Amino acid sequence: MDHIIAEKHAGLTVESNLAYACFYCNRYKGTDLASIAPITSEVTPLFNPRTQNWGNHFVLDGSVIVPLTGVGRTTVQLLKMNRQRVVERRTYLIQLGRYPR
Repeated sequence: MDHIIAEKHAGLTVESNLAYACFYCNRYKGTDLASIAPITSEVTPLFNPRTQNWGNHFVLDGSVIVPLTGVGRTTVQLLKMNRQRVVERRTYLIQLGRYPR
């Protein structure tokens, strides 16, 4: 579980501020709420799974998460969502029918 808004930034430990995250994504995110967007170099907020629609910011192409927006690009880059090991696991889960669509 990861705090979407970290306790450091007055985020509460309540359901509306928690999201499932793998150990590595949690570490990559840290207490960040935003990061530098890859294309524009602007400070861009990270995707918030509690308030934003996944399909507005990302699409799945096979086992690769493709960002559709600045928020998506920033989130994919910061969390390294398409690193090889994660894509391999995602492929396996898709084959088992256990990856959400």
